[in-house]
This record gives sequence, C-alpha cells and structure tokens, in this order.
Amino acid sequence: MTYIIPILILGVCGLGAGILLTIASKVFYIEVDERIEKISETLPQANCGACGFAGCADYADAIVNKNAATNLCRPGGADCATKIADILGKSAEDVIPMTAVVKCNGDCNSAKVQFDFDGVQSCKAVKRFYGGNGVCKYGCIGLGDCADICEHDAIKIENSLAKVIPSLCGACGQCISVCPNQLISLKPKAKTVDVLCSSQDNGKATKLACSNGCIGCKICEKKCPEGAIKIENSHAVIDYDKCISCGICKDACPVKAIR
Repeated sequence: MTYIIPILILGVCGLGAGILLTIASKVFYIEVDERIEKISETLPQANCGACGFAGCADYADAIVNKNAATNLCRPGGADCATKIADILGKSAEDVIPMTAVVKCNGDCNSAKVQFDFDGVQSCKAVKRFYGGNGVCKYGCIGLGDCADICEHDAIKIENSLAKVIPSLCGACGQCISVCPNQLISLKPKAKTVDVLCSSQDNGKATKLACSNGCIGCKICEKKCPEGAIKIENSHAVIDYDKCISCGICKDACPVKAIR
C-alpha cells in the first residue's frame, strides 16, 4: 500500500491533465489555411527579411491573410513568385532581378589610411575607433563583415574593398544591415551604371582622402540626357528609375567615380 497509493495519485493526476489538455486543444484550436504551409514550403527559408516581414513563415501568412504581394521574395526570384501565384490561383506578379552594390571605389591604391588597426578584425569594431581607420569616414573599411554574412559568396574583398558579384547575389539584403558605413544598397541587375562613392565631404576634402572619390563637380548631372543623376550631399546619386545605362556620365566623370 505504501507504493500503490502514490502511484494511483500520480495516475489520476496524469489522466486529469491529459483530459484537460485534450479539451484545451479543442477549445483553443485555430484552423490554419493550408495555403500558408504550402507557400512557406515554396519559399527558400532564408529568413533574410528582404521581403519586409520577420521571416518566410510570417511572409507566407501575410500573403494569405494580409494580401501581401507575391513577388517580394528576392532570393526566390521569379520562379518562387510563380509557384506562390499558382497556389493562390492568380497571375504571377513581375519580379525585377536585383543585386547589391557597394557604393565605394576606395581600394588600397586610392584611399588613404590614417592608422593600422590591430584589434578585432571587423568593420564594426574599427568603426568604433575614430569613425574608422581611413581618412575618408564614409568609405569601405574592407574587413569583410558583408562577405562573412553573405550565404551566396557573392561578396569578395579585393585590395581592401568589398565588391559584389551580381551573378551570385540573391539580393537578400543581409550585407546591407551589417555595413557600418551604410555603403551597400540594392539596384536592378539590368542597370549597369553606378556611382561608386558615398562621401559627403566637399570635393577638395574627398580628393585628399581618396583619388577615386566623387568631387561633386556636376559634369555628370549636366551630361545625362535623362536627368537620372544628381548631386546630393556633395556626391552624385543615380535615379535607377530614369537611368538607361547609356554610360555618358561614366565617360564624362573626370575622377572615374562612375563605373
């Protein structure tokens, strides 16, 4: 009896808990649209947030329940958008292939360095010290935080400068979030002209810091037949919606800051 009574008590408690859990599962059951699961399985599960949602599951739920666009998954591209549209029984929305671009051309041959950093070799760590080790405080630090986080090996560090390989880039945007100088942005892959400078210093200061820097001379702005390039914050900025990739601005740039 010493052992039987505790065993019976535990058995009754377990049975009661099981009954309560069963009742709770029925009472609080929430029916899930099977399309959400199908769409989630179709998505690449990168959970990169490039679509604007917390992850692939959240995006799948938003598509079904919040009428979110079906073409927001950049890593999945057009194939993913088509499959999602088929699940929903609607026409696929157009997907513009995108790629990341590093808006800096200050490699070790052109950008001046003010000190050697022997601490933790990351761009974020260097940025904490005097804004970076380069004379230009807006340029690429070149220690590869962006390359380290890229799951597609689409970013390489060459001559202390990050460069994107468009053919490998999935446009997930993770590199954008880790760059301490906010040099990386997304652009349509079809647009082939880029201003590779983000300096906000005046022309003289920029030139002293980097021989490849934009000096804000406005020659490109005057030459562009589409009005697609303007000088903002002392450097040229391209409006990709207007740009036709004619290359006139590139040929006119006296410092070759446009590629």
